[in-house]
Order: sequence, then C-alpha cells, then structure tokens
Amino acid sequence: MLKSVLTRVFIIVVALALTATAALAQGPEQPDLTIDAATRTKVIDGILKRLNDSYVFPEVAKKMETSIRERVSNKEYDAVTSSKEFAKKLTDDLQAVSKDKHLRVRYSHNAIPERGPRREPTAEEREQEKRELTWMNHGFSKVERLPGNIGYLEFLNFMDPDLGADTVAAAMNFINGTDALIIDMRRNGGGSPAMVALVCSYLFGPEPVHLNDLYWREGNRTDEFWTKKEVAGKRYLNKDVYVLTSKRTFSGAEEFSYNLKNLKRATIIGETTGGGAHPGGGFRITEHFGMFVPTGRAISPITKTNWEGTGVTPDVDVPADQALLTAQLMALKKSITKATEPGIKAGMQGQVDKLEKELSALKPKS
Repeated sequence: MLKSVLTRVFIIVVALALTATAALAQGPEQPDLTIDAATRTKVIDGILKRLNDSYVFPEVAKKMETSIRERVSNKEYDAVTSSKEFAKKLTDDLQAVSKDKHLRVRYSHNAIPERGPRREPTAEEREQEKRELTWMNHGFSKVERLPGNIGYLEFLNFMDPDLGADTVAAAMNFINGTDALIIDMRRNGGGSPAMVALVCSYLFGPEPVHLNDLYWREGNRTDEFWTKKEVAGKRYLNKDVYVLTSKRTFSGAEEFSYNLKNLKRATIIGETTGGGAHPGGGFRITEHFGMFVPTGRAISPITKTNWEGTGVTPDVDVPADQALLTAQLMALKKSITKATEPGIKAGMQGQVDKLEKELSALKPKS
C-alpha cells in the first residue's frame, strides 16, 4: 500500500513538473511581458523562500540566496525588463551555484493557477489520467525485432507502473525470443522511479535486486526501489542488453542507465547523459513566474552517489546518431560466433556488412 501511495505521489509530482514545463515554456511563440523593479523583487524573494523551504540541500539553498542577494546589491538585474530574459538569467545564476540541472525558473505569459492542498485524485481524474496515458501508450513508442533477431525497444517516458504494467508485459513478451535487446533511451526525459524499477525487473531474476534510493528533504525520509519478485510478462534473462543514450537522456532515463551499468546488466552506448538526479516538483512563485525545485536526490546503493551534474558515462562513447548501428553491430557480431547453421550465419554476415557501410557513412570524413 505504501509503495502504491509513493508511486501515486511521485506521478502527481512528475505530472505537475511536466505541466509546468509545458505551461511555462519560454518558447518564441509565447509573448513576453515587461517587468518592473517591484516585480523583480517579488519574484526573487519568492524564489529564495521556496529554495530555503524545499530545496534538497539546505546549505546549498543558503549559498544560492547569498549569491543572488549579492547580484541584487550589484544591480545586475536592474536593467532586465523582459520576463523571459529574467527567468533565464535567474536560472543560469542559480545553476551556477547549485550545478543542478533540474533547478529552473520559468516564465508564463498566461496566469499560473494557484495550487490547492494536496489531495487524492477523484475517480473522474483517475479515469482521465488513464485515458491520457493509454493514448500515449504509456510512453512506449517502438517494439521491434530487428534483422538478425535483435530486439529493439524505445519508450519516451517512465509513466505510471500500475496503469502501464500490461503494456510493459506485452513489449517484453514480444522481444522475449530475440538473441539480444537494445533499449533506446536517447529521447527519454525521465519519469516515475517505480516504472524504472518495473522495467528493470524484467532484466533480472525473481530475487529482488536493490536498484536505487530516493532521499526526500520533506520528512527526512528515504524510499528504496527494488526489482519485483513477480512480473506479468516474460523476463529477459541471460542475454545481452544494450542501452542507447544521448545528451537528451535525462532524470529517470539516466537512473535506468545508471542502475544497469552499475549492476553490469547492460552495455551503455552513445553520449554522456544530461546529468539530472534530483527529482522534485513545480511551484508557483507569482502569477507569471514559477520554478521547478528539486526536493530529493538519488542515491545508488552501489556507488553511494548519483549522476547529478556529471551524467552517465557510456561504456561505448559514440555520437547519438551512431548508437543504434553500433549496438546492432556489437550484438550481431557476437551472435555470429554462436551461429551453427551456415545459411543463418551468412545472412548475419550480410547484415553486418550492410550496417558497417551505414555506420561508415555517418562518420565524418578525415
């Protein structure tokens, strides 16, 4: 029951964060607003209070406050009259101290609604969430069997594990008979750690494996995440797994990659990831300014730290657009050594030759 509640709370936090990101996006299509000194002061005071109340590292919140107050004294913000520019500068200045890529100030031309007290979603809201997640196929975008009997799985977010459990099971059942599996995280921006744990569960046996912990400043508590003893679909065991990463791989997708790398269950191929290991939530500061505040941090039971600010370093460092071909070649070359049927072996070699030409075409000419 506790795990279910924790999962639901985190999904709500993630949904709020995603909503805030969309609503407060500073894209060129969003009209700017002119701000005055009183507005700047109100925004700065609200941001610093929120950081001191909620940021996962209280001592770093104090350092950010000192830095921003010094900038105010030096009149660094006095000439800023653009709301978009102000939000960007505050984000840059806060990140310069915290090195926290989750921490962001956002501007919204439309008024940001005030959030009421936290509550359980109504039956109607749960049904609406279910319809929306079903429409998005619970984040799963591709499940394929590639030439040479290589499985390929791409999903763009880690969503609600309870609502998405059947989709995960169907995807894993489809690729169960393949000789190796490629999981594409290059476009995955993160999500629920409970869904990370569910997907990881399919790559390990029934004996629970400790994947990750999340420490939360509120309540000074730590939530542990383990693989599951039971899953609805077929487990993918004793076969190679390759995880593709890019600079856009972030947050929960980084945890997924970090977990499997540290547990030596997958080969990570691609680029160093974005470097965001601090989950949190979106907060309203004023009518037109909000922020995402990290209120927790990941702690690996293996490394005793996380990937914040550094990202997850791949085992095979290649540009993101070469990662899939690189993984396919690695998997096929290993499969060829085990193939005994001459016709199958020849077909695999033909595919290897084809992929090598495609990969060569992507590499810059010297």
